[in-house]
Formats: sequence, structure tokens, C-alpha cells
Amino acid sequence: MNEYKICTRCIMDTSDPLIYFDKNGVCNHCHKYDRNVKSFGYKGKETDIERDRLIKKIKEYGKGREYDCILGISGGVDSAYLAYLAYKYHLRVLAIHVDAGWNSEIAVSNIQKMCKSLNMDLHTIVINWSAMKELQRAYMFSGLPNLDVPQDHVFVAAVYEYAKKYNIRYMLNGSNLATEGILPTAWGYSSVDFKCMKSVYRKCGRGKRIFNKYPHFGLLKYFYFQKRIERVNLLNYVPYSKKEAIETLEKEFDWKYYGGKHYESRFTKFFQSYYLPEKFGYDKQRAHLSSLVVGGEMTRDQALKEMADTSGYTEAQMLEDKEYILKKLDISEQQWNEIMKSPNKTEMDYANNQRWVRFLSNTKRKLHDKNRI
Repeated sequence: MNEYKICTRCIMDTSDPLIYFDKNGVCNHCHKYDRNVKSFGYKGKETDIERDRLIKKIKEYGKGREYDCILGISGGVDSAYLAYLAYKYHLRVLAIHVDAGWNSEIAVSNIQKMCKSLNMDLHTIVINWSAMKELQRAYMFSGLPNLDVPQDHVFVAAVYEYAKKYNIRYMLNGSNLATEGILPTAWGYSSVDFKCMKSVYRKCGRGKRIFNKYPHFGLLKYFYFQKRIERVNLLNYVPYSKKEAIETLEKEFDWKYYGGKHYESRFTKFFQSYYLPEKFGYDKQRAHLSSLVVGGEMTRDQALKEMADTSGYTEAQMLEDKEYILKKLDISEQQWNEIMKSPNKTEMDYANNQRWVRFLSNTKRKLHDKNRI
């Protein structure tokens, strides 16, 4: 067994099997973050000019059309603050919320408050629950770490389809360096690989026909969307602070914080906080907090203290969510115990398009970098 090590700058540790450290004990994630910030981070007036040009380009394309851009809104911090920025910059936004069956009451309330206050058109897409249930259930039996693939895939597919329907070229995206600057590749696999999803369902599902009711895309369609629709990470064009964003949202819109990264989804909250640490030995909160540390949002000591604090999601709350999720997915306690004891797997245990996914991701990143530079 390898010796346990933790970064001397952030709090990433050897729970990431691909992590490595320099002579000062600083991890590769910190160095990658520094490179990304140097190329794409907020640089004051220089970035302000760049952002103004981008906003102008989006508005010019939107002339004569119903909307300038589209935004997927979840009720979380990033998408809510993104909606606020879009309003601030006078962009005409079509807000899309995809209900995959796991919304918390706080998330729904936040979405309604934001869109009403900002006078923003909102389309809510409710995914067929029988299809969503069967695919989500199959992933529970798959032995894979990323149980959010069924949600993540359908979110992107639905928003892309609406962008196509309304002839919208620009998609505002909540991805950002400030709160997501660190995320190990070993801790998850892309949700765009529909071939892998089908393989998981064939091996672990109950055989019902579901994909005619589940919005999805293959790689060719994804590539088409990537060429036609430009994703804009607007939060990287402002001095984004999670703490200040929360304060603004609470003050201006009576928005409520739900307790953690992606905790607006009841399923995501449980699988990230319990399933991953117990079955795979890592906690994604470590990466989320590390992002805030390297971004100057909190100190390393504060992050370590928060990692040790379980009051935000108690054992009683976990058990309550577990009972709710298992019942909703028709999984017995005995089956759950078998899931937790079964061998851990990776996407290589299923048919996949990993080589092409990596190629498309690298190509998209290079094109984005070239455009941003």
C-alpha cells in the first residue's frame, strides 16, 4: 500500500490514485490550476474588455431572435449567480430546468425565485420517470463510481435540444475555475459516452425499453452540437467568489443555500457524501474545498476543519435519504448491501467510446483555448 500523503498547499491527497507531488509537497492539481488561471482566469481590466466584447457578440447574434442565449438552471449557486450576471449584462435568456426526479424543495424554490425576480423565461423539462428510474437503477448495480451520469447526460441533452429549437448559438455555462478548478480525472468519467450508458443498461438494467423516452445523444450528435452551439463560461470573466455570490443571492432574491456542492439534488448529495467515500474511498468534497483554497476563498486549515465537520449532513439525514432513494428505485436493503460489497468497476468493464471521447474533449479544449487567447 502506498504511503498516505496530502498536499501542503491544498487538501488533495492520495485518495486520488493519480496524484503526485513536487519536492515541496505541492500536488499536480495545484500546478494545473495555476496554469489554467494564468491562461483563462480573471485578470482585471484585461478580462473586463474581453467580457464586454463577448457580451456584445452574443447580443449581436441575438438580434431578430427571441433570445440571446440559453442557460441551464439547477437552483445551485453557480447557475443562480450566472442568471443574475446575465440579467446584469442585459442578456435575453431562456432558462431551462431539467427535472430528473431528484430535486430538493430548496432547489425548486430557488429557481422560481430567481426567474420571477429576473423576469426570465423558464422552461421546465420533466424527464419520464420510468425511463430515468430504470437507468439510474442500473447504474446503482453497475459498480461504477459516477452514479450521476444518467442525470448529467440528460441535462446536457435537453438544453442542447432547446438551443437547437430556438436557434440559440450561445449557452451560458456555470463551469468555473473558482469553485471547480480542481477535480481529479480518476474520480469520474464523462457523461457524454452514450455507448457506455447503453452497455451499463444492457448488463445491469431490467430490460425495459427506455431510451425512446430518455433524451440523449451519441458522439456524432454531440460533435454537431459542439460545432453549432458555443458554451460560455461567463463566471471566469468576472472576479467570482462563491461566498460573495451566496451573500448577493440571499440578499437580493431570498435565495437559500442547500449546504454543499451539487447538494441541490437529493440523489447527488447522498451518492457523493456516502456512496463514494464508503465504496471507493474518496470524497469529492475534498476537491471542491481544494478549489476554494487555491482560489483564496478559504484557508487550508478551514478546509481541513470543514472536511472533519459532519454536522452539515448527519448520519440520520443520510439514512433518511438512503431509505428514500432505495424505495424510489425499487432496491431492497439486501440488494443495497450487495451493491456496497460488490467489486468496484470502471468504464473499461463496459463497452465505451473512451478513445473518441478523449479526442473530442481535447479538440474542444484546444479550440476553446485558441479562441480565449
